[in-house]
Amino acid sequence: MTFRERIEWLMRMCLLVFVLAAAAFLSAVMAMRFAIQGREVDMPNLAGKTSADAQALLSGRGLQLKVADRIYSDLPANTVVRQSPPAGEHMKVSQDAHVVLSLGPQNVMVPELEGDSLRVARIQLLQVGLQVGEVTALPVPNLPPDSVVQQNPQSGARAASLRVNLLVAQNNAPVAYIMPWIVGMQLPDADRLIISGGLKIAKTTFTASPEWPKGTVIEQTPGLGAKVTSETPIELTVAQ
Repeated sequence: MTFRERIEWLMRMCLLVFVLAAAAFLSAVMAMRFAIQGREVDMPNLAGKTSADAQALLSGRGLQLKVADRIYSDLPANTVVRQSPPAGEHMKVSQDAHVVLSLGPQNVMVPELEGDSLRVARIQLLQVGLQVGEVTALPVPNLPPDSVVQQNPQSGARAASLRVNLLVAQNNAPVAYIMPWIVGMQLPDADRLIISGGLKIAKTTFTASPEWPKGTVIEQTPGLGAKVTSETPIELTVAQ
């Protein structure tokens, strides 16, 4: 075999290897696409089905049922009222289908809670089959802490869901200050500055520090600019 024939044979082999490699790559890509598509299913229509039927339908497609909420409706109890994602949407196998289940017809009246403590309101709601929903605290003068200021839904309304949201009173928030920079000050001066601002020193630690004059504040916690109140413990380290 001449040198030229050898070169031609080598080029043919290289071309053959390239063709085989390209075919293998394309096959792998197609197999991956089929595998990915094979793990996708269509979301079934769950509305009007019982939770047990919805669970069985989802399980058959490799999906899972997750109850997002329960509301009162004209549908029988434990019937799917709404679903997410909607029917027909492509889903990955093992994904969750979120549903809202019916509690049955509205037959529960929301009790009067305003003026009661949060604890009493919670008990009253439990007695009628409801529960405390979102609780928001707001500083309200002349009202005991944790007393209910407003409720949603209002008393006497038919409950649309299990939860009743409450706005409750809290103690007036303490006045906030900005922590000053007291490093480098003598301890008596730093103490007077802190007390004049309505703050207090909770801990003073003395440590040997030859580079600082004796009695000088060399560290502080919280640092400069931190938000502090009269209840914030301030710690100082002082050169001994």
